[in-house]
Amino acid sequence: MAKVLFVNPVVREEDEPRHVPYGIALLARLAMDAGHLVQVYDANAWRLGDDVLQQALEADEWDVVAVGGISTTYGYAKKILTMAKAHAPQALRVIGGGLLTSMPRDIMRLIEAADLGVVGEAFVTFNEILAQVDAGRLEPARIDGVIYRTADGGLEMTEQRRLWHDLDRLPYPAYELFPLEEVYFKNSQVLFSEEGMVARRRLDINMSYGCSLVCKFCFHLGIAGDMRYTTNERGERDVIFDAPGAFTRSIRYHSPRYIVTMVKSLRERYGIDFVGFLDENLMTMDQYSKRTWMREICERWIAEGLQPSCVRDGVEHDERCQGVHWSGTSHATLCTQEILRLMRKAGCSHLVYGYESFSTQVLKRLGKGATPETNIRSFFWRPASGRSRTRSSGSRARTSTRCGTTCARGSAWASSSSRSSPRRTRVRPGTTSTATASSSSTGATSTSSCSTSATPRASPRSSRRTSTRWSCTACAN
Repeated sequence: MAKVLFVNPVVREEDEPRHVPYGIALLARLAMDAGHLVQVYDANAWRLGDDVLQQALEADEWDVVAVGGISTTYGYAKKILTMAKAHAPQALRVIGGGLLTSMPRDIMRLIEAADLGVVGEAFVTFNEILAQVDAGRLEPARIDGVIYRTADGGLEMTEQRRLWHDLDRLPYPAYELFPLEEVYFKNSQVLFSEEGMVARRRLDINMSYGCSLVCKFCFHLGIAGDMRYTTNERGERDVIFDAPGAFTRSIRYHSPRYIVTMVKSLRERYGIDFVGFLDENLMTMDQYSKRTWMREICERWIAEGLQPSCVRDGVEHDERCQGVHWSGTSHATLCTQEILRLMRKAGCSHLVYGYESFSTQVLKRLGKGATPETNIRSFFWRPASGRSRTRSSGSRARTSTRCGTTCARGSAWASSSSRSSPRRTRVRPGTTSTATASSSSTGATSTSSCSTSATPRASPRSSRRTSTRWSCTACAN
């Protein structure tokens, strides 16, 4: 058995650590299931400085030190491997994740302390590396999906690793290796809905991998089937991602049974009250399944007793609520009112939309597959609640304040300009269950509650200058 140390690099230093690194947690579980000895030093969670990182590297005779992350972790990942070379020289130093996959040859040249890189998904690749290390005979040329240093100091890439399609055979991530109680549960709060902002024990999960859409700006790093191997101008094997006229996609998602069983086990083991689904776009998977996938997830969620009691009983959400709320991602053209209604019933508190723009021309050039009209429609859509139309069936504020976004009756504050067009009507940003958006020509991003209702009304005041009146859609305050 190999002794493995995973190090999670520091990321987003200006914020508190909020998300357990799902990929590292999953690879750790796969390695443990294969009989290897695994430890994790979560530098992003602890943020204790280089002295403690050195202690972790010197704590055992590690056979492998592994690091992975997104491109913004480059500096810290380089530090980890450089220190590993000095303080754990016997260990094979492995790098992976989006940081390496995005440009494997460049990263291996820039991080000279890296011995081996995993290109693309590591579900199978990493354990094949550990098996060779355990056997005492490393032959990376026999492992698909890696880049390694040759005896003459060059770099060689092996054949491309095929994507793993039987996702339900994957084990659950090794959350127990991370400081849940000490760090992550204390930072459970997320924006965009009351349930998210008062969450006390949140964990994140991937229900699917990749996205079926072909937005021109997006970078899936191979998990959507968008990566191919090619030969560069120097005759070397390299990677290439989506190019005009050459888009490829692979649709992969866990079964509803797997997802709900996993959440139920996390509820029983850790007492979680909120799940953030990390998927690039939940609703593309639902559309691919002909609208059966999300429906079955919601129905099973309710049948297995995960439905939040506040939703079931039609009362305000508070600390007495039992069950698991959740959030996810969507696209303006893919939601229907029927599925939103069912998602809310199952406990969905909000969905994140990437509108990018409210300009027809910009959306078309981006290949977004949406229009200003579909963006606006999805922004204001909410599920039917069975109550008065102006009263939200979901999150409700406890106090009434004009500087917030909701009143005590739970309705949205809206603004309307006496000289504005519908495209300029906006919902005031705030802190509870309303949707928020920027309607500039580029960079518009929205998070919409699954239970939001907002109706703009014209101001009775008139003047040459544009005037704005904030009003509650329920009580006319």
